[in-house]
Amino acid sequence: MGITDNSKQNIGHLFNRIAGTYDRLNHLLSLNTDRRWRRRAVRRLSPCDNALDVASGTADLAIEMARQNRVQQVIGIDLSEEMLRLGNDKIRKAGLSARITLQQGSALALPYPDGHFNAVTCAYGIRNFSDLNLGLQEMQRVLRTEGQLLILEFSYPDNKIIRFFYDFYFTKIMPAIGRKVSKDPSAYSYLNRSVKEFIWGEAMAEKLRAAGFRNISFHPMTFGITTLYLAQK
Repeated sequence: MGITDNSKQNIGHLFNRIAGTYDRLNHLLSLNTDRRWRRRAVRRLSPCDNALDVASGTADLAIEMARQNRVQQVIGIDLSEEMLRLGNDKIRKAGLSARITLQQGSALALPYPDGHFNAVTCAYGIRNFSDLNLGLQEMQRVLRTEGQLLILEFSYPDNKIIRFFYDFYFTKIMPAIGRKVSKDPSAYSYLNRSVKEFIWGEAMAEKLRAAGFRNISFHPMTFGITTLYLAQK
């Protein structure tokens, strides 16, 4: 069964339902590797004054950018009110309220002027866009000329042996753990499909070129389980 337009249009409601267990499950299911992926990704950013973190969720990437002092001021935007509430709690506990602001809104209609941000980032949210092309165009629009784009997203390993175990984990183990911990029978089935059916590697690079980005590179991490995409406007 494919991912329907309706499931993606209702993505804010889905993440509202699982927000309370989302962080714990991410760390559990990735064996805490997701923290390392974010740290490595942020180290690739050149220091800058401001950044927009799209599909910010509970603000993990925004917090990492501030902690590493890569960005002085971060705005995070997300559809899910509940994820943003939890993100604000984490920001306050980290003592970063003066440097990170979270706002509710759509990645497909970013409420910011053209060329406003030195960097635009997105970690594990771009596959949930109901219109990928429009989302990338909006990210390009709000980025200043020569500004940095950073995207982290799940991908599929090239190695057939790694891919076999990865596929088994994503189709059998992860949904079962997700359903048990989150108490939501549909949410982690959707998340599994969203990863399997999304593009990665050169196909994603082509989308970035079509949206007007340049100097595009992509860097598989941990056997290709996740990929870091870097580009400039």
